[in-house]
Amino acid sequence: MGEPTVFPYDDPAFVADPFPFYRTLRGQGPVRRVVASRGVEAWLVTRYEDGLAALSDPRLSSDLRDAADTRLLDQLPTTERESFLRSMIRVGPPDHTRLRRLVSKAFTARRVAALRPRVQEITDGLLDAVIPTGAADLVADLALPLPVTVISELLGVPGADRSGFQQWTDVMLAQHPDHFDKQAMDHAWHEMWRYLEGLIAAKRARPADDLLGALVSARDEEGSLDEDELVAMAFLLLVAGYITTVNLIAGGVAALLAHPGQLKLLRDDPGLLPGAVEEFLRYDGPVNPGVVRFPTEDVEIGGVTIPRGATVMIATAVADRDPDRFADPDRLDVTRTDNAHLAFGHGVHYCLGAPLARLEGEIAIGTVLRRLPDLALAVPHEDLEWQIGGLRGPRRLPVTFAR
Repeated sequence: MGEPTVFPYDDPAFVADPFPFYRTLRGQGPVRRVVASRGVEAWLVTRYEDGLAALSDPRLSSDLRDAADTRLLDQLPTTERESFLRSMIRVGPPDHTRLRRLVSKAFTARRVAALRPRVQEITDGLLDAVIPTGAADLVADLALPLPVTVISELLGVPGADRSGFQQWTDVMLAQHPDHFDKQAMDHAWHEMWRYLEGLIAAKRARPADDLLGALVSARDEEGSLDEDELVAMAFLLLVAGYITTVNLIAGGVAALLAHPGQLKLLRDDPGLLPGAVEEFLRYDGPVNPGVVRFPTEDVEIGGVTIPRGATVMIATAVADRDPDRFADPDRLDVTRTDNAHLAFGHGVHYCLGAPLARLEGEIAIGTVLRRLPDLALAVPHEDLEWQIGGLRGPRRLPVTFAR
């Protein structure tokens, strides 16, 4: 297969728009050897059909202990590593089935639909604060605080604590894929873990009617998860419960501002919003380039044999622009109906919070279009700064609008 292709994380053009690079890779074959973040070599699966099959292949594990490259484990916090490996996102059945069952009730379509009025109320309150000024950073002023508030209320995290866990998460996300501050990362993990242990102790002392309270009683009364699993679950729900939704909201608005015709279509017909959210997820979703798995035996993908323990990058963001699956895949089309994207994954690890992310994206973007007339970027689109290395979205989204 020749030398592996190195992801050009230091190239501003790649950071701003990685899709031309991905197109080139896909043109070279369905499975390519690449060097991804921190020098880790991976097999990149670029095509939709292969990605869909790989996501539900039981031979592809999400457990980092199945990885031949030990550097992947070294990226986890030193003191909390074993605990974090017990997280629902890392384990397979039967543990995954047991853990997911404990929280899945909170994220059913019916439960999430009942949150609509509250999500709308939070969105309106955040926009009320900036509307008089005629300018905002839609990341700091809306896309970040909305999902943070929603997941905090759902879990039962006190309002005063939210800036703390956001700061620790920011440290984790701010790491450059190739220039990694292990000490800062370890400190942030450790502080977050300690905070969650304290929060769980507080729920034990004063039982509460929230998701974390329910998990504590599942631990203490039913014994259906152990203490490490409880903290790992709290961590996963809290962090995963907001970081990707921030990027869905901010990335969706950024995409519309770069495509004024699509923005006008949505303004004229708000009924297109649910489908538009699916299109934002497909076109430039929050997880980029995709998810990592490790074969527990030699597997064949796209005619290529991949050895046991190798790092397989199922490039969902690349697959979601596969011309064999989507017509005119590089075009943003909010009226697209055939849109079975892979942005939320597939199979047993399909994103538990997908209904909540969809609801928040729909309400946030719809309310921005309704309440901020003459919306425009306050900087040239090419000056936007984007997250890199696993997640994608604008770090800031400065806009102006008519008061």
